[in-house]
Amino acid sequence: MRNYNHSISISGLQLDWDLSKGEFLFDQEDAVLFWITSAMKEFFDTIEEISGEEASTLVFETAGFRQGTVVGKYFEDLKHLKVDEAAEMITSTYAAAGWGHAHMENLNVESKTVTVRLKDSWEYKINKAQGKKHRGNFLPAHYAGIFSVFFGENVWFKIKEDQLAGAETSVIEYFPSDITVSENIHALSRKKESQQIMQLEAMVEDKTRDLKDLIKQISSPIIPVLDGVVVVPLLGKYDQERAEELVFNTLNKLPSYKASYLVLDLTGLDDDIDQLTTSLLEKISGAAALIGTETVLVGLSAKLSITIAESGIDISNFHCFQTLQHGIYYALSQQGKQII
Repeated sequence: MRNYNHSISISGLQLDWDLSKGEFLFDQEDAVLFWITSAMKEFFDTIEEISGEEASTLVFETAGFRQGTVVGKYFEDLKHLKVDEAAEMITSTYAAAGWGHAHMENLNVESKTVTVRLKDSWEYKINKAQGKKHRGNFLPAHYAGIFSVFFGENVWFKIKEDQLAGAETSVIEYFPSDITVSENIHALSRKKESQQIMQLEAMVEDKTRDLKDLIKQISSPIIPVLDGVVVVPLLGKYDQERAEELVFNTLNKLPSYKASYLVLDLTGLDDDIDQLTTSLLEKISGAAALIGTETVLVGLSAKLSITIAESGIDISNFHCFQTLQHGIYYALSQQGKQII
């Protein structure tokens, strides 16, 4: 066994230093020392900053529990110790290591329950330096890991009193539970996935709404081409919402343009139009007639003409022309005007 430059025994625990190697041993195991409210606080702050509050809480909780199982297995290997003796030895060891004062109460091996009182622990000091109102879960989960090994069954905890919230000590109760760190990790992952899905759905909904607004603006624009003549090109396929929007916008704007003639350009319509689209033509022309505007249809293909005729619309109610130019010429001539 090698010799160390400095050694000291505290409560039966050996502390050794080899300054030439930069080594520190705590009870024959490599160890390291950190300042609690500066270096360790900065470590906690960094994890929380990067991971976020919810995820970092789970990180500390999971790390504490898993470290606790390592400690529990170490003391479990000391076969001569009973559970209460091992628990007492852990509190002494942790006190010597600066973990604060811990006291075990109501330890019951049969019911696999125990209460732990913590006072002035290093986690409490970090949380206090962070300005938090409630303690973290590293140490509560750490003892849950220890007793899960001691009791041979998964143990979880409930914080009954919190020193950071004003109690004299933090009181944590431990009991058998189906709650595990793995399940908590999966639950957080599912929650994050659900939140991401909801965010994506909200984005899609926003984009869809924006797209619909854009379609409303650019599809079927109302174009005043000449005095008293307004052209409305019909584009694509119309559903109930688009049809109602077209009728509303057109009839709302016709009076402001003092339009005598409404030229509906059907060139951009799908040839495979349905009953809704054909009835739209009849509806918009009938409504326009009520405010003194005559409707002219232009851009009818042969297939579209057959579809309109088969729809039952009385085509004789419309003046129909093959091209937009012819429709505009007709509207002007009816007003005694011409293009020179």
